[in-house]
Amino acid sequence: MPGRRLPSTMKIDIVETRSPLMLSRIADTLVPVVGRLSVTTDPGTELAPGSIIAANHTSLADPAVVVAALHRLGVEPVIMAAAGLWRVPLLGRALAREGHIPVFRGDRRAAAALDAAAQALEQGRLVLIYAEGGLPRREDAAEAAPGAFRSGLARLAERTGAPVVPVGQAGARRVTSGSTAKQLAGLVTAPLRRPDLHVHVSAPLELTGGPAVQTALARAAVTTAWRTAASHLGEPAALAV
Repeated sequence: MPGRRLPSTMKIDIVETRSPLMLSRIADTLVPVVGRLSVTTDPGTELAPGSIIAANHTSLADPAVVVAALHRLGVEPVIMAAAGLWRVPLLGRALAREGHIPVFRGDRRAAAALDAAAQALEQGRLVLIYAEGGLPRREDAAEAAPGAFRSGLARLAERTGAPVVPVGQAGARRVTSGSTAKQLAGLVTAPLRRPDLHVHVSAPLELTGGPAVQTALARAAVTTAWRTAASHLGEPAALAV
């Protein structure tokens, strides 16, 4: 499905590739160093080409955790991530080379991210999106249900007709959470502590209804996936429901 024409200054190029992605391989190598990762899926779950993967976002560490889990399932997604990461030396170059998508929040270029995601889906790639749009403002390392979703996920699904695969992750806050000092300390000590991490991949769903209904359906599905993942770790927030 062709996207609308963009001014050249706003175009995001998508690299079509079938070779293994470096970031997926790195995540699959490094995550077992900082924690014990386990992965489960719903019966009959299929990660078909051209699917949108929607995951909950709790920590700076969870993208690596989710990507490592997906790599174990044979999937290397295109990641929609904060544009600031493209300014990080080496990381930014790798993100651009592999066709990941920068998201400029609150900027006129924000629409370009959805155009790029639609293009990637058309090419048969899987796109990983964090619909909450940011991290929770909490200092503790405990789990909590996903926050409110932004409308981008529903708009992308409606535009492309792509199925949405809900993914729940838990345990990443045990690696990094809280203040900058606390996050650095958590990352340094994680290889010694090796906290348990769990990712659950639910069966795909088709979003129906208006944008608000679709957004609510997606959030409910990701919350269910998160609850399954958090229950595997014995997290009180999941077990209490």
